[in-house]
Amino acid sequence: MDSLPATVASALVEGEGEPGGEPGGELGWPARWQALTAVSVELQSLLVTDPGPRLVALIEQIVTQLADGVATSRRHRVELAELAHRVLSTHARACAQTRPEPVRLADWLLDLQLEHPDAPDVSLSAYAAALDDDGLARYRERAVALFEPLPVIGFGQTGRYDRARWALLRVMEELAEYTEDVDLQLLVLSKDLSSGWHYLQVATVLRDNGRSDEALQWVERGLRAVGGRGAALRLIDLAVEEHLRRGAPQQAVQVCREAFFARPNLDLYLKARALVVHTDEWPPLRAELVHHLVQDGGRLAVEVYRRIVEVELARRGIEEQELLVEWLAQLRGLQPDAFADYLDHIKSRHVADRELLDELARRGF
Repeated sequence: MDSLPATVASALVEGEGEPGGEPGGELGWPARWQALTAVSVELQSLLVTDPGPRLVALIEQIVTQLADGVATSRRHRVELAELAHRVLSTHARACAQTRPEPVRLADWLLDLQLEHPDAPDVSLSAYAAALDDDGLARYRERAVALFEPLPVIGFGQTGRYDRARWALLRVMEELAEYTEDVDLQLLVLSKDLSSGWHYLQVATVLRDNGRSDEALQWVERGLRAVGGRGAALRLIDLAVEEHLRRGAPQQAVQVCREAFFARPNLDLYLKARALVVHTDEWPPLRAELVHHLVQDGGRLAVEVYRRIVEVELARRGIEEQELLVEWLAQLRGLQPDAFADYLDHIKSRHVADRELLDELARRGF
């Protein structure tokens, strides 16, 4: 048993003559790999014949050696990482039998991952019995204390995932999943707000766990960050669904209205339309949205305006021909050079609608 760490140390020295190898090794990789796998098999045998604290300590020493080997090897990182994972699994079984001091075990598991970012992933479920409540509490306390001070990656920034941050993130994700702790999951997610989709993730977790007010707050934060782009529509969908679930349809309409004013979009118009089209609220809201486009007068606003006209015509949502013609008159003022082609497009799509064509002719179109 005592000779196993020396065997591992010798086998981890890259031999002369190997591509990329370091001087000093006497064996080629196949022989050294055979020696390493033999150590792994021997540890599993000792788990049956000689379990106890001494074996746990021995395995921890060898896992650390292998983790160091993964970090320094240039040609055999994958094989060494897989072997380290197998030896760590043996360690988990040894701990389940021996029940080492849980706080010490928690510290070792955490240090292994933080000091060796390329170390094998630690599955907390494999250590559930050995860690016990005290060990898990220690593991969580230290992990959170290290993770909380990490800077938040702000909207539009590039993620700064150095090896230390990546190792901590991996620890926290596993801890949140194992404990099923929503606050831990939110802590992890809220450290990266580089895009609107990250805001959406946080809001979705809050919504799914019955924390509606917080979810809507994160939607508002996300919408301010994205400025109507990216995940904006998905954020709005979540807010609308949540307001409707809460029996607050007016708030759902208001979300669509404010988002439309911030960045006009046909989808937002249609969302608002679907919410109130069969109520007395729709005509004034529709007029307000269209008036905003006229006041804006920009290329995007005009394009949205044109698409709204076509949608309303296709759905026969506008029964008053005079109102539609008035919209066309406003479009002509906004886009005089392109209006003739657009009017021809409208006429060709509605060639069978004599009432519309007659009204257009009467109004000089």
